[in-house]
Amino acid sequence: MARRMAEELTGGEVIAFTGGMGVGKTAFTRGLAIGLGAGDVASSPTFALINEYVGRLTLEHFDMYRIESWDDLYSTGFFDYLDTDRVLAIEWSENIEAALPKEFVHVDIRPGPEENQRVVTINGWKGRL
Repeated sequence: MARRMAEELTGGEVIAFTGGMGVGKTAFTRGLAIGLGAGDVASSPTFALINEYVGRLTLEHFDMYRIESWDDLYSTGFFDYLDTDRVLAIEWSENIEAALPKEFVHVDIRPGPEENQRVVTINGWKGRL
């Protein structure tokens, strides 16, 4: 699903993830990176706060888990990446909800009924999946 989404990205998209620990937010971002031609390089940016993957488009992968204030958010450089041609993938986006642009793609991932199943809900995406 993420690879197919990546095929239609043109740059400047903000993809905001929600969902609990270990549900697949980083795995989805890995699929975006692969689909953009950056390879199987995505890893959780928990300690770095942001990872960059370069392919057809540059993908900036944010982890906002530890962001608790506007000062914390400013320290990540997040606002410098808005309104650029980079694709932003933001884990734990609920922690910065007020800072998200008016238009963004919301990807919510929840555990499914079976152990390895996930329920993925995508809002704001105008492309095919």
